[in-house]
Amino acid sequence: MAFDKEVYGNSVKSVTKYLWFNTEKPIEIIHITDEVRDFVKESGIIDGYVMVSAMHLTASVYINDYESGLIEDIKEWLEKLAPQNYPYKHHWTGEVNGHAHLKNLIMHHQIIVPITDGDLDLGPWQEIFYAEFDGQRRKRVILKAFGISK
Repeated sequence: MAFDKEVYGNSVKSVTKYLWFNTEKPIEIIHITDEVRDFVKESGIIDGYVMVSAMHLTASVYINDYESGLIEDIKEWLEKLAPQNYPYKHHWTGEVNGHAHLKNLIMHHQIIVPITDGDLDLGPWQEIFYAEFDGQRRKRVILKAFGISK
């Protein structure tokens, strides 16, 4: 749903879109900057913010450098902090994804990026990623842009 309100000759607008993922691997990091940028441009918002949020407790959204070595380092670092094969009490419930919940807490579930002149206002080397820690099933990310439109 979107709403418009006239403000100084422009409209304040809110636009929502969902990205769906079904990863091939249980743990996967996906570059999504282009999808978020396309959404912002389609939204018509020229000044505001876009929130990108994983709608699952076993996934994350984060900003960092798009470099393959760093992506592998992140996966290895997270595995050391929250190993898959640890006997988590969460597993007593029948679920075996305790590690994924902890990785989500470390990486967080959402980001907010400024929109300036109708585009993402990211710093040098900053890119947006979806990190899946309990994959091979359908998951979604919400994109919500809010701000002044044309």
